[in-house]
Amino acid sequence: MSKTSAFPAKLACFAAIQGFVSVAAGAFGAHALTKMVSERALSWWHTGSQYLMYHALASLIVAALFSYIPAVRKIIVCFLVGNVFFAGSLYVMTFTGVLWLGAITPIGGVLYLLAWFLLAKNLWQGQFKVN
Repeated sequence: MSKTSAFPAKLACFAAIQGFVSVAAGAFGAHALTKMVSERALSWWHTGSQYLMYHALASLIVAALFSYIPAVRKIIVCFLVGNVFFAGSLYVMTFTGVLWLGAITPIGGVLYLLAWFLLAKNLWQGQFKVN
């Protein structure tokens, strides 16, 4: 495997890890957190887990399209870093109650939007590599 093809594989691995974390966090939220935090905080946890999974899966799909989409690395990095900011800030807010972290959450949302935009742009323009 060349260095160029290994990079998306490593990013896909991080996406798979984020998918794992999403499932574990969802189960933890459904079973353990219900008695530990408020309903409001539980909703933050739930939202973080949902978006973490959505964008972990999207990253894996984009990684599978590596041979066809030139901007694949940018797209996957935007999804993965978006997950850190979006879900990560919601998870930390759940446990700490530090509400100013909610100002960080939209950074993740903007990264999600950028990734989806780049994906749509590449698909619309038919900018595909030929093997």
